[in-house]
Amino acid sequence: MPAHNYKLNEIDLRLEPYLTELYRLHRTRAAAIDWSYHEFIPWELGRSFKEHPWSIDQRTLPDPIYLAVETSLLTEVNLPFFYHHLAVTFKGSLQVLQDFVHTWVSEEDQHSSLLETYLIITRNADPAALHQLRKTVVEGGFVPDFDTAMETMVYTAVQELATMVFYNNVAKSAGPYDKNLASLLRRLAKDESLHFAFYRDVVKGYLGQDHNFVYYIHKAMTSFAMPGRDMPMFKERMDVIAQEAGYGPVSYFNQVFDHLIQVWGIEDVKPSRTEAENARLDLLEYHGKLKRISARLAARGVK
Repeated sequence: MPAHNYKLNEIDLRLEPYLTELYRLHRTRAAAIDWSYHEFIPWELGRSFKEHPWSIDQRTLPDPIYLAVETSLLTEVNLPFFYHHLAVTFKGSLQVLQDFVHTWVSEEDQHSSLLETYLIITRNADPAALHQLRKTVVEGGFVPDFDTAMETMVYTAVQELATMVFYNNVAKSAGPYDKNLASLLRRLAKDESLHFAFYRDVVKGYLGQDHNFVYYIHKAMTSFAMPGRDMPMFKERMDVIAQEAGYGPVSYFNQVFDHLIQVWGIEDVKPSRTEAENARLDLLEYHGKLKRISARLAARGVK
C-alpha cells in the first residue's frame, strides 16, 4: 500500500482546525498543572558524596522498585533521539504538529532530571555507576523504524500510554516504601496522559477521515517496543518489574494495547482498500493472540 504523503495530502488540510484545537486544549491543560522537578526533591537529605561516599546499605528502596525507577530514567534519556525523529518526520507538515513537538519536548525535558536527581539525593543510586550507565544508553542512541508520519503518531500514542501506565503502576508498588517517590511518579504520569491524549486524538482524526489509515496502525502496534529496549539487560529488568513492581505484559495488554484497539474502534472501521482491510484483520488476530498469552501469564501471577 503506497504511503500517504503527509506534506501534500488534502486530509492534512481538512484536519488542520481539529488539530489546532487539540493543541490549544493541550496547552491549556498543561498550563493548569505546570510544575518544576525541584518541587519533588527532598533537598534536606543532600550530603556530599566526596565526604560521605555511597554504599549499598544507603539504599532504602527495595531492589525491584529501584530497578523500575532506574529503567524509567534510562528510557527518558532517549528524548534527544526521539525528538530528532519527530522533528524530521513532521518537517514540512502542518505547523500545528511541529509546534506540538516543541511543546512536548519542553514538557518531557525535566523527566529524566527529576528521576536521576531523586535517586541520587536520596542515596538510592550509586551516582558513579548510574552516570556510566546513563552515558552508555545515550551513546547507544535510539532510531525508530517507521517510514510515515502516521506510523510515528500511532507509535507515540502507544508509547505515551504505556509510560503513563508504567508510572502509575510502579507508584502503587512504591507507595508503601516511599510516598514521595510515589507522588513524583504520579506527577510524571500526568504529563504522559496529556501527551497520550493528543496523539490518540490525532490518530482518531485521521482515521475518521479515512479508514484506510488502519494500515499504518497495524504496523506500529504489532512491532511496538519501548525506546529503552536497547539498554543493558532490558529483558531481565522487565521480568523483575513484571513480577515485583507492578508492570509487565499483562498490564501492557489490558491497559495499553486492548485499550487502544477499543478507543480507535478497530473492529468497526471499514477500509475500502484490500491491503488496509487485511492489515485490520491481522491486527485483530494479533490482538486475540496477545489476549490469550496475557490470560495465561495473569494466571501465573504476572502483572
